[in-house]
Amino acid sequence: MFPIQRPRRLRRGEVLRRMVRETELTPADLIAPFFVCPGKGIRAPIPAMPGCFRLSIDELVAEGEETLAQGVPAVILFGIPPRKDAEGSGAWAEDGIVQEAVRALKARVPALFVITDVCLCEYTDHGHCGRVEKGEILNDPTLLLLARTALSHASAGADMIAPSDMMDGRVAAIRRALDEKRFQDTPVLSYAAKYASAFYGPFREAAGSAPQFGDRSSYQMDPANAREALREVAMDLDEGADMVMVKPAMPCLDIVRRVRESFLVPLAAYQVSGEYSMISAAAERGWIDRRRAILESLIAIRRAGADLVLTYFAKEAAGFLRAG
Repeated sequence: MFPIQRPRRLRRGEVLRRMVRETELTPADLIAPFFVCPGKGIRAPIPAMPGCFRLSIDELVAEGEETLAQGVPAVILFGIPPRKDAEGSGAWAEDGIVQEAVRALKARVPALFVITDVCLCEYTDHGHCGRVEKGEILNDPTLLLLARTALSHASAGADMIAPSDMMDGRVAAIRRALDEKRFQDTPVLSYAAKYASAFYGPFREAAGSAPQFGDRSSYQMDPANAREALREVAMDLDEGADMVMVKPAMPCLDIVRRVRESFLVPLAAYQVSGEYSMISAAAERGWIDRRRAILESLIAIRRAGADLVLTYFAKEAAGFLRAG
């Protein structure tokens, strides 16, 4: 007359729920993205990403210290250069904004793990992630520029290189360039399955990286494809990637799961700007509970199989987790 199986028995009380919890989320699972810009004392709000800022290097160092103090071990840097040109030469300049930011962080916050995004879109006047000729984004000539950028980041002291451009062969080109200059111990985190997503909009406002013509569908992946993601991951691993990433995270939880089940390497997922802004906007209007939504979204990404989550909520979420 009564049920024999009673799953609710294991939900009675917080202590028991914690004891049987299958997925854990800790500050150490998070990576905090930051936008760094020229100047001093600059903390410019990003309208489309409330609570996020374009930071000058001195402000970035302060944020890095606070982020590490909250238990978040790593950051990833996106540069906003003072000038742009057709090739994106600011991406590999010795005194480039990311290069200077890396040096400052490693000098002032040496325990912080510094990852650098390697792409050209923030540095090109056309906003695309590669060299453009007659309206076409060229693959192979772009590889030389990406390798040069990665090498400049490693030379500045970056702990890890993260190419995000989605050009064919860029991991191999970067790995070769690093190895030739004795940076064979610098790991590569490849944006292996990066989709042409509508959820990147706020980032493009923050970085000033929107394409000036067309879109990025000729190099970023079609959101309708899943098997292709496994092929991209396999290719990048064959070319020397040490870790791989799926981007965006929440619209691609199925991809995160499929990559996790198919490969043994560490897996990251990027909770992108659009995901951040949607949660922030809904919470601001009182439609959802901000704290619960942040933590639930992050645990969902971990539950799908991601070892690490890049998220603009990193410092805030770490504070929630530390508070219990």
